[in-house]
Amino acid sequence: MQRCLQVLPHREDLGGSPIMNDFFNFIGNNLVDFWQYTGFANATWGHIVMIAVGCLFITLAIKKGWEPLLLVPIGFGIILGNIPFKADAGLEIGLYEEGSVLNILYQGVKTGWYPPLIFLGIGAMTDFGPLIANPKMMLVGAAAQFGIFAAYIIALLLGFEPDQAAGIAIIGGADGPTAIFLSSKLAPNLMGAIAVCAYSYMALVPVIQRPIMRLLTTKKERLIRMEAPRQVSQTEKIIFPIVGLLLTAFIVPSGLPLLGMLFFGNLLNVSGVTGRLAEAAKGPLINCVTILLGLTVGASTQASEFLTPSTLKILLVGITAFVIATASGVLFVKFMNLFLPKGKKINPLIGNAGVSAVPMAARISHDEGQKADPTNYLLMNAMGPNVAGVIGSACAAGVLLGFLI
Repeated sequence: MQRCLQVLPHREDLGGSPIMNDFFNFIGNNLVDFWQYTGFANATWGHIVMIAVGCLFITLAIKKGWEPLLLVPIGFGIILGNIPFKADAGLEIGLYEEGSVLNILYQGVKTGWYPPLIFLGIGAMTDFGPLIANPKMMLVGAAAQFGIFAAYIIALLLGFEPDQAAGIAIIGGADGPTAIFLSSKLAPNLMGAIAVCAYSYMALVPVIQRPIMRLLTTKKERLIRMEAPRQVSQTEKIIFPIVGLLLTAFIVPSGLPLLGMLFFGNLLNVSGVTGRLAEAAKGPLINCVTILLGLTVGASTQASEFLTPSTLKILLVGITAFVIATASGVLFVKFMNLFLPKGKKINPLIGNAGVSAVPMAARISHDEGQKADPTNYLLMNAMGPNVAGVIGSACAAGVLLGFLI
């Protein structure tokens, strides 16, 4: 370029063909170099497919209202992570390029410190009152975690290594942050696929659970009415996160990062003296972390890593785990009813809420109960196993982490 600038002012020289040839060759070479750096030159069919998937996620979030706070960041992240560029150009813009902005943000996923912050916010937003009022709902939440361990066995049968199988199996808990936390420790190479599958199926919980609930319950069972949970005192609510932490962490110490933040966030909310901290945890903090988590998880689904036979297997195991978890919760309630007196029986529709999708799964229990009897209100009763599912999925992750790490 410097040579061109030096010769251009001498108009008498412009007519010389060697100079003009050099000039146009220079421009031509620059245009060729520029083209080689563009996304058009580096795009593959995989990039196009993944960009379409990202657009689909955003469409479902906006048009259908399916988990928009998760699917919009993830969908945009998928598009962002699949913009093609020249891999060896040294631009430091890719997610996996050391020093890039996306790589720095991705460290929160890779090292597993986004999920505990999410759990801090969840704890601050969660009311454990329905569970405290009816402790046996903890059993329903525990039963639904059978989907995780069944998925672990299925993943092993499909040829995954034990560490990978555990990371995949946690999808059955319907808990995105837990899935990211566990897979970051046990199966980091599959983390993008696992996280996207987990959040995708969380968004599809209404579609997956409703037919299973109807299939496994009779009209008579769907009409069972339950007493509203008793009012729980503030003292009980303050004691619960402390006792809950001690019981769960002593049994499953490896789940401490998630369980500790969950119960700490809840204590901030119920103590009555840390309102500002609780508001920060369940407002600005969880919102910021959700944005970063969703965006970077989406960006990690690069075509070369995501469009593989392993991803198809993960999708298969994930939906199977959700089906088993939902069925396990419903069937366990039916089993419990065999031993409960007539006036104390539990509506099996709340069994689906044992998964960790709070409060979506509880709303589904309530909606299905309303279809059978518009005067039957199951929401607060369903919140018991639903919040128990949050604890259960974190404990299950701790169990898997404990014997596989």
